[in-house]
Amino acid sequence: MTGTASSPSRTDERIVEALPIGVNTFVWHSPITDETLHTTLEKIASWGYEGVEIATENLADWDPDRARQTLDSLGLRGVVGGVFGPGRELTCAAPGVIEETQGYVRGAIDLAARVGAPLVIGPMYTSVGRTWRMSPDERRTAITTLRESYRPLVDHAASRSVRLAIEPLNRYETSLLTTAEQVMDAIDPLPREVIGVNLDSYHMNIEEGDLGAAFDVVGDRLLHMQVCGNDRGAPGDDHIDWPAVRSGLERVGYRGMLGFESFTADNASIATAASIWRSFAPSQDDLARRALENLQRWRRPWNLG
Repeated sequence: MTGTASSPSRTDERIVEALPIGVNTFVWHSPITDETLHTTLEKIASWGYEGVEIATENLADWDPDRARQTLDSLGLRGVVGGVFGPGRELTCAAPGVIEETQGYVRGAIDLAARVGAPLVIGPMYTSVGRTWRMSPDERRTAITTLRESYRPLVDHAASRSVRLAIEPLNRYETSLLTTAEQVMDAIDPLPREVIGVNLDSYHMNIEEGDLGAAFDVVGDRLLHMQVCGNDRGAPGDDHIDWPAVRSGLERVGYRGMLGFESFTADNASIATAASIWRSFAPSQDDLARRALENLQRWRRPWNLG
């Protein structure tokens, strides 16, 4: 990653440590299991990763107490990734489906609290890949229902000292929330101390007309940042305007994780869901190490002045 912004002033006392770099378990596994999670945590820590996004397809896939012990022993930070597969809907669905999905999100919040993670992240609104046309009135109704679905989840998250970070996806994966502006509109009436935004460079590259402006729209409600190349490969080996991403993060005073998210083509279900038709490196380990190498060169202390 070249062309980064100029170095901050050494006299600025608000410079903080470099942002921690994490990686999503989807790079290797779908779904994650208790054993593969611990093997993965040990591996990424040995390479120099400082955090992990635990993609949680099913609430019983991994033991949060054991995971917390491993994270603590390795000095890793963690966030829980909400996975919205078929049938998980918080709007535009039957009441029973919405209630069941709320139960899943509550469970993810409880996992986060037990593992010591501050966030549940992801596209928490409708199932990934579900798209349909909406009139302006239908969209307003969908967003109203979504807000009502969020309210008890926000209360539950607040009671567990966990925050929710809602991720906009690209137009091929959803027709509901595809931009920073749309997510901000959906969550605007809800408590800013509990619910915010999870941006992802892959989706931003498709949907945002101006990467920098998207950060300005979100501001301090940006709770999590996922980074990968425009092709889902390693960030920095692609055409995304990384200086604009960096400047945007600095401008809004972002203090969270940089989470590298990609997927494996070796798993049929996840390859189809994420449209991963080819490998981005000789192995998934090589891909994760390349992403880490690029991100370590790119980051430096952030100027929050």
